[in-house]
Amino acid sequence: MNKRIFGDLDGLMEHADSKFTLVNIAMLRARQLNNWIRMEETPPMERREYFASEPLVDRDAANRNKPVSIALDEIAAGKIQYTRTREGIK
Repeated sequence: MNKRIFGDLDGLMEHADSKFTLVNIAMLRARQLNNWIRMEETPPMERREYFASEPLVDRDAANRNKPVSIALDEIAAGKIQYTRTREGIK
């Protein structure tokens, strides 16, 4: 089976109501993962408080240099919950 770089877009769209929403969810999660990567690379004595979260998918299989890919894998696995707070722009 030939896996595309970002996996199956249809499978990702099951977890969001639009491509715009999907991009926003992935961007926010990738920022959290990027903070986690930064925190892990900083010596314990120099660490600051970051809102960081470990990957919700297999840490050994996750490529630490690609937080967006990790975020998309988490979305595809159903690990990231999304709730629309309001409908439309008003």
